[in-house]
Amino acid sequence: MKRSPIRVDAVLVQAVIAGALSFAHLHDLAAAAGQTGWKAWAYPVSVDLLLVAAWHRLRTLRAAGASARSAWTWFTVALAASLGANVATAGLLDLGDVPDWLRILVAGWPALAFLGGTLLVHTPTAAEPVPEEAGGTEPVATVEWDVLAEPEPVPTPALTAAEPEPAPEPDPVPPAVAVPPALVAHARKVADDHQSRTGSPIDTDTLRARLGVPPVMADAIAAQLA
Repeated sequence: MKRSPIRVDAVLVQAVIAGALSFAHLHDLAAAAGQTGWKAWAYPVSVDLLLVAAWHRLRTLRAAGASARSAWTWFTVALAASLGANVATAGLLDLGDVPDWLRILVAGWPALAFLGGTLLVHTPTAAEPVPEEAGGTEPVATVEWDVLAEPEPVPTPALTAAEPEPAPEPDPVPPAVAVPPALVAHARKVADDHQSRTGSPIDTDTLRARLGVPPVMADAIAAQLA
């Protein structure tokens, strides 16, 4: 199997070189300010980690539509520390005789970096949803129901003169409509809300309009609420 040749990314190489130079400048400045041994190597790690963490948090907050002011603040602080170390080691500062204010800044950096990292981690990404105010009316759900079609009348045969006239048949009773218990409970809430607001019981037409059901279903529900 033929292996593909390794392709060198110029941007990645440039990032590695720039990171190594910045790392060395921060180490030299920390060592000149009295931080010797492993402590001098820990300073560039702390500055670079805070810079990366602030940039990552900045992109996350902007993607969520939240305020990124705190992330911008700590990104600026870390960038100023890194850029300041690079400029200070360019010959503008005597590393053999570091001023006292620079020693104070270097000695206080761990506490500042710890504070910044903690605030970046515990900054909420998005605002919590505001709870709805109590006492609001519940939205009325429109429910569609299939109503049984009334049966068509069956034609009766013509009567002869000799046969007696049959008695008139009673009017057909409309078919019973089964009302789900959940719909009855919802209709009772609507009726109670109407009576509490108007002071009078709800009528069938208003109940039908609020529930969005056919007249037959509204009559059946009103009969159960009576």
